[in-house]
Amino acid sequence: MTPVASTLKPRKLPVQARSAVTVGALHAATIQVLVREGLKRCTTTRVAERAGTSVGSLYQYYPNRDALLRAVLEQHLDGIADAVEAACRASRGRGVAEMAEMAVHAYLGAKLRDAEESRALYSVAEERGGAEIVARGRVRMVAALAEMLSSAADARFDDPELVGTIALAAVLGPVQIVLKGLAPAGLNEKLGPELVVLMTAYLKASANAS
Repeated sequence: MTPVASTLKPRKLPVQARSAVTVGALHAATIQVLVREGLKRCTTTRVAERAGTSVGSLYQYYPNRDALLRAVLEQHLDGIADAVEAACRASRGRGVAEMAEMAVHAYLGAKLRDAEESRALYSVAEERGGAEIVARGRVRMVAALAEMLSSAADARFDDPELVGTIALAAVLGPVQIVLKGLAPAGLNEKLGPELVVLMTAYLKASANAS
């Protein structure tokens, strides 16, 4: 393990209920500070104060701010990947239209559950180690999509992983535009249905009908 990587690891895992509550409070406080004050002002002192604990307690779990931010980002992205994986498992053996609908809604439900949190964590994703966590989450989602597509009842895909990669990218782009406030008026309300249409059309066009 490199010296930099070691400084980003939590000091200890919250094995006891009380510790889990403390870590949960620290994570929630981190999101609140990020949303209200931005990344530059998100310090361990502010986070601890917001969480109602001491900086010393924070350092029992995280050696520095970067380690805390990394843990919060990882939890956020793992939750999104978990939701997509669950939807893909539930969709196996169905038609591609239903697969697209379930996958899109699972991703949007997890990503936009708290839009402010997702928006704030874009800045964290650019910090030390953030890109690695983002990439790992995408790998998980692509693998889930590929396995789902391999079981489609009404289509066959020569390269399910490639199709899953492009389908996911087609969803991520518009969502990022919405979260960054760059979307035209009215897109927020239409985002889900439009993305379902987009993914369904792509999957049908990429498949060999059976």
